[in-house]
Amino acid sequence: MTRASYDVLVDVLVVGAGAAGMMAAIEAGRRGRRVLVVDHADRPGEKIRISGGGRCNFTNLGCGPANFLGENPRFATSALRRYTQHDFIKRIDRAGIAWHEKTLGQLFCDDSAKQIVRMLTDDMAAAGVTLKMKAGVDRLAHDGEGFTAALSDGSQATATSLIVATGGKSIPKMGATGWAYEVARQFDIRVTETRPALVPLTFEAGLLETLTPLAGVAVEASVASAPSEKSRKASFNEAMLFTHRGLSGPAILQISSYWREGEAIVAAMAPGQDVFAALKAAKAANGRQAVHTALSHIIPRRLAETLCAREGASGNLADLSDKVLRRLDQAVNGWSVKPVGSEGYRTAEVTLGGVDTAALDQQTMQARAVPGLYFIGEAVDVTGWLGGYNFQWAWSSGWAAGQAC
Repeated sequence: MTRASYDVLVDVLVVGAGAAGMMAAIEAGRRGRRVLVVDHADRPGEKIRISGGGRCNFTNLGCGPANFLGENPRFATSALRRYTQHDFIKRIDRAGIAWHEKTLGQLFCDDSAKQIVRMLTDDMAAAGVTLKMKAGVDRLAHDGEGFTAALSDGSQATATSLIVATGGKSIPKMGATGWAYEVARQFDIRVTETRPALVPLTFEAGLLETLTPLAGVAVEASVASAPSEKSRKASFNEAMLFTHRGLSGPAILQISSYWREGEAIVAAMAPGQDVFAALKAAKAANGRQAVHTALSHIIPRRLAETLCAREGASGNLADLSDKVLRRLDQAVNGWSVKPVGSEGYRTAEVTLGGVDTAALDQQTMQARAVPGLYFIGEAVDVTGWLGGYNFQWAWSSGWAAGQAC
């Protein structure tokens, strides 16, 4: 191969101008590497721009390996410890981006997520990185020494190192594809089972019909999954929202990463409250009070009315036995329900699964069997909880690859 054979000859080709890809490009560029970033999208950092309601939940103060899933969630430990949430916060501060903690350690921009995109693109420019948008990879070849990419704009690029940072399949309307998995398979690298994660769950038609009146009702809940062979039991205490399709809200998005088809989830919709004791006390204080009215002091009224109707609890408290009140307690804080599915990649925030971490070096993100090939970010079988964890994985894994490529 001769230099004249290529439109562009660089040290590092990064495919994917998202959080992980731009981070890797910046770090490689600062090390004096010639870096080209390509992406088929119109603009860089689109997922950053729309995240967090346009303010980007860019990291989490409590981020650590325990907040991640995968066949080997400990794989993330090295990158997360070498480039921490506090390191990224310092970068945000140096850029003059104001931020705040919303809840549970989640950090957001005070103004706009576009500030983070601008920080990253400015840092790439300062590091001498070339950014080419509207240019996807049509074909990829490897001769044992370097990688050659035929781009969709008709140009061609060759590089000693290739960093795959194209993410997973979530939110296809933004151009998400499984291209990273295709590259992995091209080089005989295993890809684990992939599925939508951090996604609303759906119900079968019969159950949905009975719960339709609850669409729009939200409660603070404790939602738990059933332990299975492929995932450990998990529980999250956050908001849960009834929808026209099933359930959503942070607690449900979190549990969706652990839930599998055929399994039930269990929701406590008044966590920490003894509903039976509260109803007994209300009965003693005012037995003429309607049971749904008493229950509505604990949970939203529409939910109270629906549960009372379902459990056959009607009339005044004075007319109801302890057995009925205990049934209501169970209905509120021991609701076991089997979703039939999820809303899929269309609304999933991330993809669970990806490039097998057993094939990657945890310190560099390089493929063990293919020197010069790196996988980072969502493309890898490392999936974080809701709340800024996946962005931190993007920053950390991108940083790690950028130090090594």
